[in-house]
Amino acid sequence: MSYYQPLGDDRYAPTEFTESPWDSAMQHGGPPAALLGHLLRLDGLRLARITVDFLGPIPRREFRVEVSQVKPGRLTALNEARMVVDGRPAVTARAWHIAPGPQPPVVTEPQPVPPRPEREDLFGGSWGYGRSIEWRCTLGSLDAFGETHVWTRVRMPLIDGVPITGQDRVLIVADSANGLSAELPWDKWLSIPPTMTTTLLREPAGEWVHMATRTILSDDGLGLAEASLADESGKIGQVAQPLLVRAR
Repeated sequence: MSYYQPLGDDRYAPTEFTESPWDSAMQHGGPPAALLGHLLRLDGLRLARITVDFLGPIPRREFRVEVSQVKPGRLTALNEARMVVDGRPAVTARAWHIAPGPQPPVVTEPQPVPPRPEREDLFGGSWGYGRSIEWRCTLGSLDAFGETHVWTRVRMPLIDGVPITGQDRVLIVADSANGLSAELPWDKWLSIPPTMTTTLLREPAGEWVHMATRTILSDDGLGLAEASLADESGKIGQVAQPLLVRAR
């Protein structure tokens, strides 16, 4: 089991576990974001920020990935990737990487994180992405509206035959901030994030990533979904997703 099968020549086939809850023929945004982030990794540097732009619904079909440098560097570097489906870009990503170095004289003390519940929470329905992750809520629930906090554990590798990394685990779940914290019923309202930015202090240690998610709505049809990310040792980063909010 994995999210993607490598086909060679920078081509990949999405599996059932990329399936979106809105359309079984489309991919959830999490696995594509993680795949582009994985392919943008640079030796000796660490991902500090990635912005992923979703140019429309992402078909659950074979695709290729193109990677290029924007600003190479020894201490900081910027590169970009494109997921091309049927000859057209479906997802693009730009990633800043920073080289780790000596410890500074002041280091922020970690904040406590909530304990992980023993009981697993389940989404309604059997869509692939939802089943690919173990969810354990510490505030709210998967089927309720509003602020939701949840421990997540990705159950499978991102790419078949390639060990999953901490960065992979974070980016697979990061695009779920909007869905986890929705304020309005999905059958009556659209809440579309055309882009997602994840900023990382470090990769998580271990299998579990905690997301404290909430959505803020304006009075003119925009919104912001955000998440604070943590592992069992404290905060590791944050997510921001601007939203288009409209009645169906």
